[in-house]
Amino acid sequence: MKIEQLYTKCLAQGAYYIESNGEAAIIDPLRETQPYIDLARANGSTIKYIFETHFHADFVSGHIDLANKTGAKIIYGPTAKTDYKIHEATDKEVFYLGEISITVLHTPGHTPESTTYLLKDNSNKDIAIFTGDTLFIGDVGRPDLALKNNVSQEDLAGMLYDSLRNKIMPLSDDILVYPAHGAGSACGKSMSSETYDTLGNQKKTNYALRADMTKAEFIQEVTTGLNKAPKYFAKNAMLNKSGYNSLDTVISKGLKALNANEFQDLSKQINVLVLDTRKPQEFKDGFIPNSINIGLNGSFAPWVGAVIPDINQPILFIVQKGREEEVVTRLARVGYDNTIGYLEGGIDSWIESGKPIDKIESITATELENKLQTETGIVLDVRKPSEYESEHIVDAQLFPLSGINENLSEINDESTYYVHCKGGYRSMIASSILKSKGFNNLIEIKGGFMSIQKTDIPLTEISCTNKDK
Repeated sequence: MKIEQLYTKCLAQGAYYIESNGEAAIIDPLRETQPYIDLARANGSTIKYIFETHFHADFVSGHIDLANKTGAKIIYGPTAKTDYKIHEATDKEVFYLGEISITVLHTPGHTPESTTYLLKDNSNKDIAIFTGDTLFIGDVGRPDLALKNNVSQEDLAGMLYDSLRNKIMPLSDDILVYPAHGAGSACGKSMSSETYDTLGNQKKTNYALRADMTKAEFIQEVTTGLNKAPKYFAKNAMLNKSGYNSLDTVISKGLKALNANEFQDLSKQINVLVLDTRKPQEFKDGFIPNSINIGLNGSFAPWVGAVIPDINQPILFIVQKGREEEVVTRLARVGYDNTIGYLEGGIDSWIESGKPIDKIESITATELENKLQTETGIVLDVRKPSEYESEHIVDAQLFPLSGINENLSEINDESTYYVHCKGGYRSMIASSILKSKGFNNLIEIKGGFMSIQKTDIPLTEISCTNKDK
């Protein structure tokens, strides 16, 4: 028996390869299918099943493409309804894989169809559970992503409480817990950076598994402090239910090399977005006017989903040579399938053709300290509210990047804004978006709050509560 976790850090997502005696199963695959096919081939195995723990909201699963390429059967848990062929399993249904078995445990709560898969070895011993978004390491799935007219987040939280107590907590302590996500995912509140654990340790350390917790206490706990879900979540969940274009087709369309003239002509068409994926400090020194920067070396796909409202928007992109397919693939992971080409030769070809460029002023934290003493301006903190509440520059304005498009009315072009985040990645995204919307008095702070903390710029004190966290 072989279990392999395939963890994708930028999405904080875990897919799984399980194999026994020449037969393999994939749990919660990403959009690109070749890694799973190659893994099975290298192990001399045939992919028999594709198990989905639920309708994912934070990424588009590769289950449909993988089934089409391998002939594997797609398995969802009870109540899952799709526009393509699946096997809708029943609670406690058993699937055999070589000499091992996988039992369906219907665990609604995160979503109605959420399912945990229990892996048993050839002696029928419980080995592992693949919990999807039902149980994370240190947390549980948020119950507000699959609401319907007659189902509230409190209703789903109650279902989750019952699922955990009735289906998961009675299992033995030595079982391994393999979740769909780790720290950094928006599918929970406070996930651990660890990507697996024993169930026994989770019973001791996970707040949601406290033996003395009442249902009312659980509902209150898991529904409090939820950040607003990114808008692309609902669209991704729908794609996972209804189906999508083959990734091969999306890549073929997106990998169209355009010279500077062709790129400029297409960029002028209605609703076309120019996305520059270079590092923030490279972008600031020269970029195509009205383009926005989301660096490929950061949490690229989640921030695309958070700040580009239209999932169907045509996208032209600029990228370092050799990483063109990576851009198209990572966009497709979150359902942004309408890439229409890239600038051949990168920004250098644009500059060499004599076309206009724009710039964003960027200063160090020390320079910011001097400016705050001698000049007027507003510090714009684009971090999360929780980061801001922990510690921030005195009188700084909270302006979370995740809500930038909805909150543009809070900004005016009369004032000078000093824009910062934690380290400089999000602040350049924010600065580029504001610049593209016509706000020009922007100065980005290189190194962000981590650099600001090393200066004598006045900060709010961290509360005792936050210090203890």
